[in-house]
Amino acid sequence: MSIDSKLSHIDDQNNPAMVDVSGKVVTSRMARARAVVHLGSKIVSLLEDGEINTKKGPVFQTAIIAGTMAAKKTGDLIPLCHPLGIESCKFQIKVAGDDVIIDCTTTISSKTGVEMEALTGASLAALTIYDMCKAMSHDITIREIKLMEKKGGKNDYIRK
Repeated sequence: MSIDSKLSHIDDQNNPAMVDVSGKVVTSRMARARAVVHLGSKIVSLLEDGEINTKKGPVFQTAIIAGTMAAKKTGDLIPLCHPLGIESCKFQIKVAGDDVIIDCTTTISSKTGVEMEALTGASLAALTIYDMCKAMSHDITIREIKLMEKKGGKNDYIRK
């Protein structure tokens, strides 16, 4: 079996295992992930000064807090994911038509990357927006959760 076709979280005995990063060097790493939430025109029409306020509070601000908390706990949520002390977790939330585009960017100086932290942060921010807006409509969808770019480590990546 070639190295490229071997699953990274399976050891030589076919058992689940964390990736051994002990031999890697510490480098600066960054990842940016995106989630898109389709709210629909009814909810988007409630935008005021770039924010939607519900009985639960400011939707986007709450989503940023939830996404940051989730990114910091990624190692507790995803089996075999290294627990990382991320150094930065930033969000950009913008409205495009009836969609909300959430970008979560995480950074660290470490032996392993922060892609899963960025993806987890974007995902939980999207779920928080859904939760805070569902009283207004259940016709909300979350889609396109994806890695947009990563830097550091073996390879850099930018989604085309």
